[in-house]
Amino acid sequence: MSQEAKAVALDQELKKAFETCFGGASRIFRAPGRVNLIGEHTDYNQGFVLPAAIGFDVAVAYGPTETFELKVHSLQEGDSAALDLSEALPQPRGDWTDYIRGVELQFQRLKYSVKGANLLVDGGVPIGGGLSSSAALEVAVAFSLLDLMDARMGPVDVAKLCQRAENEFVGAHCGIMDQYSSVFGRAGHALLLDCRTLDIRYVPIPKNVSLVICNTMVRHAIGSSKYNERRSECEECVRYFADRIDGVSALRDITQGDLDEYGGGLSPTLLRRARHVVSENARVLHAAEALQNNDLSTVGRLMQASHVSLRDDYEVSCPELNIMVDLACRIPGLHGARMTGGGFGGCTINLVESDSIDLFKSLIAKQYKQATNIDPEVYVTSASDGAGIANHGLERSWNENEPAPLL
Repeated sequence: MSQEAKAVALDQELKKAFETCFGGASRIFRAPGRVNLIGEHTDYNQGFVLPAAIGFDVAVAYGPTETFELKVHSLQEGDSAALDLSEALPQPRGDWTDYIRGVELQFQRLKYSVKGANLLVDGGVPIGGGLSSSAALEVAVAFSLLDLMDARMGPVDVAKLCQRAENEFVGAHCGIMDQYSSVFGRAGHALLLDCRTLDIRYVPIPKNVSLVICNTMVRHAIGSSKYNERRSECEECVRYFADRIDGVSALRDITQGDLDEYGGGLSPTLLRRARHVVSENARVLHAAEALQNNDLSTVGRLMQASHVSLRDDYEVSCPELNIMVDLACRIPGLHGARMTGGGFGGCTINLVESDSIDLFKSLIAKQYKQATNIDPEVYVTSASDGAGIANHGLERSWNENEPAPLL
């Protein structure tokens, strides 16, 4: 069965589930998760990232109602809720519905007239693996609500709205990478994104390489608090450098020479944090150039260096991630491996020769189980189109055939 035929079958299945759950007809919008090839914890420092949208998505089926509420149900969570659109000061519930409520509130703040609807959520992005299931949900909901209102919004603004929803209502201080990837991904390409200017350039991924995502199946409880702590540490570094160097507003503005000259005044911990961000930005640009030139050996070396920096300087890895990366590096057919996502558990990303996939999957699963007594999940995917590219009726503020070059 072709990918198109599979997509049609999935949509028909979801429409039937919607009819069973709510009754009536529905329309469906899908948004993919993402995996980041390199460039971790640089997005909120206004730096560079190199993600790709992946072949796992979140689908939202919706149908309008005459009520003034959003009735939502998740097939994965088995949970339902009614979100009152007239509620003056809604508070987070601390669950998956916050992403929907956060998006709805952003539309209302922009004076869009959100209408009542039933929404059925079908999540195909592994949750808790660092693959941006939350951003995929936000983006799918945003497109669904725009369609519900018969409204238009440029894709850049959709990504920004979804980021604000997560920052302001959910309380996760994420950068723009996740939402941007879900909107702007392109099949067969990674997305080189300048998180300051939002300029993008698509970088082809060689056809003989697959993206293999290995889920450690662990998520350490300190992850969310440590993520926000890392952001605070970076902000402290920025204040330090801004007092000494003109024009510094983010760690993006710091060079290796600045670190060498002024870094001695930072605490050892803050110096490590700044060193990771500065070196990671350089690695992203180098990796994008190498990928463009099909130099997978260099890409792999940079991925390894990124993981070491995340492990030692940024201190967001964990034993399970380190084991998974170390094991992958011993398997034939691998070009590069590193942790991906916020850290403290979740997934690794591996660039693997397509004809070595079966061997890689077998060995990594067996050896990780032997080392940790945990059965991992291994997903083989490729770079996919983002929601904004798949939904061609959207108003565009960019030319998808000529993405803006990085400045």
